[in-house]
Amino acid sequence: MIIGLTGGIGSGKTIAGKYFQDLGVDVIDADDIAKAVMEPEGKAYQEFIQTFGIKYLDHENKIDRKKLRKLIFEDKDAKAALESIIHPLVSQEIGAFIQSAKSPYQIVIVPLITETSSADFYDRILVIDCEVAKQLSRAAQRDAVEIDDIRKIVNKQAKREKRNSIADDIIENSGTLEDLQTQVKELHKHYLKLIK
Repeated sequence: MIIGLTGGIGSGKTIAGKYFQDLGVDVIDADDIAKAVMEPEGKAYQEFIQTFGIKYLDHENKIDRKKLRKLIFEDKDAKAALESIIHPLVSQEIGAFIQSAKSPYQIVIVPLITETSSADFYDRILVIDCEVAKQLSRAAQRDAVEIDDIRKIVNKQAKREKRNSIADDIIENSGTLEDLQTQVKELHKHYLKLIK
């Protein structure tokens, strides 16, 4: 069973994924793969330079993520070009992960399941949900950026209602880390029953 774990920025997807890992579940994060393929030794790096040029590299010849984020936020064509480089590689890695996974079920953390209409790929969709105010403060603190910048990202993502409408399971994560961990443990038991 393949579970797509999704949620808005700052909702707690990564920590929920870690709690599932702690229970012995194989977990992969699409964002981590996307970052890795863009590193200088990554599979997308050369194609990125050919498409976008060296002006998007920093002084260490790494991709300047802040500069790139600004570009793809403002330019739909640039966003589409970047996705055409990264998405096939991410899909490839996820496919390899699923083939080699050993746990009874697997979790793929994908922030944009709703936005990319990719829900059909998964057997179940798990949404980590929380109030928008919490998303803003958590993400701003984590990424050391202004709340207004995070608000722009939230506004570009699917609305909570739309995201929750595709969910088979929802974890409400407006409380403590202990609350989140407890909900993960309960859901883990539920998933194990489903695959018996």
